[in-house]
Amino acid sequence: MSDNPVLPLLYSYRRCPYAMRARLAMLQANRRFQTFEIVMRDKPAELLALSPKGTVPVLRLTDGSVLEESLDIMRWAFEARDPEGWWSRAQSDDNLALLRTNDGEFKRQLDRYKYPDRYPQEATPRETARARATETLLMPLESRLLDQRYLGGPTPCATDLAIFPFVRQFAAVEPDWFARQPLPAVQAWLAGWLTSHLFEVCMTKQPVQAIAVFPEYQHLD
Repeated sequence: MSDNPVLPLLYSYRRCPYAMRARLAMLQANRRFQTFEIVMRDKPAELLALSPKGTVPVLRLTDGSVLEESLDIMRWAFEARDPEGWWSRAQSDDNLALLRTNDGEFKRQLDRYKYPDRYPQEATPRETARARATETLLMPLESRLLDQRYLGGPTPCATDLAIFPFVRQFAAVEPDWFARQPLPAVQAWLAGWLTSHLFEVCMTKQPVQAIAVFPEYQHLD
């Protein structure tokens, strides 16, 4: 399929949690878009021309401007199409603090837990990184979710979408271990998102190294 100039183009990688959060927001906001599913070892020249850092997601808007950060893409997705307040509920001090923790120390420990061979100079035991990640984010999440179903309260918000792909990645490293942890609220919250129609559409497989229009998300009652 050729490039459609009336739709924004998202350079994405299906399993990347940053790209997941961008796709989730665009779908929830009913933004129509096309994607280019990259191969990490063979990044297209067009992507590198738009964003020399070469990481995804990168969104090329129809006016030619470029968004290079996942949170900027989420903000753009909701800024004109947010009748349910997904973005506004994410702006509370508590939610902003959780997001900073997720994208900061939790992501740092998650990388060392999942990919310990990448950090031999640090000599941090994998179990130590796992424990630090749990204490840094999962325990505060548990406290929040014991009192409310979502980070947005009784209904979800953009913070749920921004954080749960990283918790998903953490849980998938050692699923049996994660299932045994005293984190029932986090586990239920994660399971709910993993079985949601929104996530199902988000994870639609697209042609690799080709432009394709992403499926629409049909909001279900």
